[in-house]
Amino acid sequence: MVYCDTCRVQFETKLSENLEGATVKLQCRNITTETETFSVEGLTDKDGKYKLTVEGDHEEDICEVTVVKSPREDCKETVSGYEKARIECSDNVGIHNAIRYANPLFFMKAESVQGCKEVLDELGLFPLDF
Repeated sequence: MVYCDTCRVQFETKLSENLEGATVKLQCRNITTETETFSVEGLTDKDGKYKLTVEGDHEEDICEVTVVKSPREDCKETVSGYEKARIECSDNVGIHNAIRYANPLFFMKAESVQGCKEVLDELGLFPLDF
């Protein structure tokens, strides 16, 4: 899933918005040589969800899904370290299901929207300046 972090808190809140049309990329690299062994891109649907089909087994690879491009000019900022989600793309890892789920990814707005302070107060988080 890919969403717009409207409160700039680097996690999903009830004010976050799903991003339709965001570009994501799955890339696998060999653990030893770091050469790319597989790559595929896709777009998110109206719910911010995407499906990517992996070809081959990537047991000897590190595979990551990365946000590539936001469909919205007002929500296109990435945060270093949070623009990727690692995912297993091998049948030989003890997971008995062909479907894998990556952690949610996001883009942030340049400034927080109204209501963020109240949402964070509801969550019991420390006061932040907005």
